[in-house]
Amino acid sequence: MNRLQRIGLGGIALLAFVPRGPAQEIAAAPPARNWTLPLFTKEGYRQVTLRGDEVRPVSSDRIDVTGMNVTVFSGSPDARVDSVLVSPEASFLLNEKVVRGDGSVRLVRDDVDVRGEGWSYNYNEKKVLIYRRTHVVFRSALPDMLK
Repeated sequence: MNRLQRIGLGGIALLAFVPRGPAQEIAAAPPARNWTLPLFTKEGYRQVTLRGDEVRPVSSDRIDVTGMNVTVFSGSPDARVDSVLVSPEASFLLNEKVVRGDGSVRLVRDDVDVRGEGWSYNYNEKKVLIYRRTHVVFRSALPDMLK
């Protein structure tokens, strides 16, 4: 399972806690504050940790997260951090299997640091898109990039 699949798996796990059915407003549902959801491999090793300063169900199809932090681990005994995805605001869309935000986003790995605004992660396509003001810093050699 690659890094993006693991991030998506974590997002889908978050969405699994929302009751399924036709999208409808949830009447004054209280937010969960300082929310954390650790996910583990079948062997018991840390795989993903989802965090949010505030998590609020908006409808049966949407959860809004303020202060989102998704940390993806190696899934092995060393529990090495593989990547971190952070955004001040994000919406998890259950039926579409999409996580998105209009504001800033940052994806950090050992080999790359990507920042931008207006973003989405499509779980089915295993694709992250950043629409505006994208800034990428590579921390590894790219010898054949321009060929």
